[in-house]
Amino acid sequence: MTARIFQLNSSPGGVPKLAIPEAEVTELGIVGDDHNFPDIHGGPERALCLFSLDRILELQEEGHPIFPGAVGENVTISGLDWNRLTPGLQLALGDEVLIEITRYTSPCNTIENSFAGGKYQRISQKVHPGYSRVYARVLQPGRLTVGQTVRIML
Repeated sequence: MTARIFQLNSSPGGVPKLAIPEAEVTELGIVGDDHNFPDIHGGPERALCLFSLDRILELQEEGHPIFPGAVGENVTISGLDWNRLTPGLQLALGDEVLIEITRYTSPCNTIENSFAGGKYQRISQKVHPGYSRVYARVLQPGRLTVGQTVRIML
């Protein structure tokens, strides 16, 4: 199975981030995307937030009302072995963008509505390894569109 960009997401601040068909990515992330708490989100080391469509579907099967963009990810990816995403790993997004995973995200109460009983710790790397969103720095900026391939760089 080929990994692909399922959805690109942006917002003027806060969640959910809403679907957009394409995006220009700079060293600071998606042009037009913003954050309510820039001291916690954004910046060069947290330029993009990524999450797995496959994990979202698993969480929905558990009864959580989560959906792509609901937990603030900029790039929702399908068909990627999420357990392989660790800090230091590089990914090619589409034909132009190259990123490096910098860290796992820490879930906060702003996403509690995406989880049954408000249990947003369901996507904590410490509590449920392999279910966390990840932050990435942009090594090579460019354009992204929905449907482009995602490749792990070895």
